[in-house]
Amino acid sequence: MELMGVIAGLSALKEVCNVIITTDSKYVVDSVTKGWVYNWRKKGWKKSDGKMALNIDLWEQLLPLLDKHNVTFKWVKGHAGHPENERCDRLAVEQRDKFSQ
Repeated sequence: MELMGVIAGLSALKEVCNVIITTDSKYVVDSVTKGWVYNWRKKGWKKSDGKMALNIDLWEQLLPLLDKHNVTFKWVKGHAGHPENERCDRLAVEQRDKFSQ
C-alpha cells in the first residue's frame, strides 16, 4: 500500500512538480534512494540474491512518475508522533475497517 500511496499522489499532479514524499516505509525510501529498484529493473527485476523483486507492476507504474517529477524522499518513524504520518495511518485504518466489514 505504501507504493500505491506514492503512485496515487504523484499521478494526481497535473504538471511537473517538486515533491517531498514523507513516509514511514523504509522499503519505498531505500529502494529508490539507494538505487535498488533501478538495479532490479536493469537485471530483469531480479534482486542481488537472484530472487524476483516484489511489486514489479507497481514499480513499473512508479518509475515513470519519479522520472517526471523532482521527488525527494523523507523517512519518518511510524507511530512516533509525526502529525501527517499519524493522520495517514488513521485514514488508512478507517478505510481498511470500512471495507473489511
